[in-house]
Amino acid sequence: PSPMQPVKMYSTATCPYCLRAKALLKQRGVDTIDEIRVDLEPAERENMVRLTHRWTVPQIFIGDTHVGGCDELVALDRRGGLEPLLAGTR
Repeated sequence: PSPMQPVKMYSTATCPYCLRAKALLKQRGVDTIDEIRVDLEPAERENMVRLTHRWTVPQIFIGDTHVGGCDELVALDRRGGLEPLLAGTR
């Protein structure tokens, strides 16, 4: 299989949506998530807001694509768009 796109997720320790998003990504074969903890690094939250114009976590990036939060990730998966994006074929 071709190498997967890198996955980056802005998250916090206690966010249930972050955990759900991580579980879904793992189900789709993602073994490494570059997790940026905005609860531990407040400067990263500013960075996240600048990049995404959103305050909520998770904010998920696959390669250069900003997917959004958990709901968007689930919707993308339901449409069949997540795996091609992870594979870099979309």
